[in-house]
Amino acid sequence: MAKTDLQKILSGEVLDKDTEITLVQLCCACAVPAETIEAMVEQGILEPARRRGHHWCFPADSIKRAHIVLRLQQDLDINLAGAALALELLERIDQLTARLQATATLRISQAIYTQPEHRNRKGRDS
Repeated sequence: MAKTDLQKILSGEVLDKDTEITLVQLCCACAVPAETIEAMVEQGILEPARRRGHHWCFPADSIKRAHIVLRLQQDLDINLAGAALALELLERIDQLTARLQATATLRISQAIYTQPEHRNRKGRDS
């Protein structure tokens, strides 16, 4: 592979959550035809942020969602409705994991603060 080919593969653009992309850009990023993205919109997997004239604009995180769905379809050989359900469940797992981690962090902080040696130190510092 030539150096320029490798540079093209490795180069990219960081998109923040407020960035919007067009249907064409989303199709290019996912290497799929517009009909595939339109089907994902119909299934509720992707939701255009707004319309610009006759063109849809999508939030940048649509790329990630579309990639996950395409991977689920490819790896598990499931239809779009099944991939939509799996995506919803994966996102719910992520939310619950984040809540669990936050709760664990809070409990650890509380346990450290309520340890006798920590309370004694606080009394001495006053």
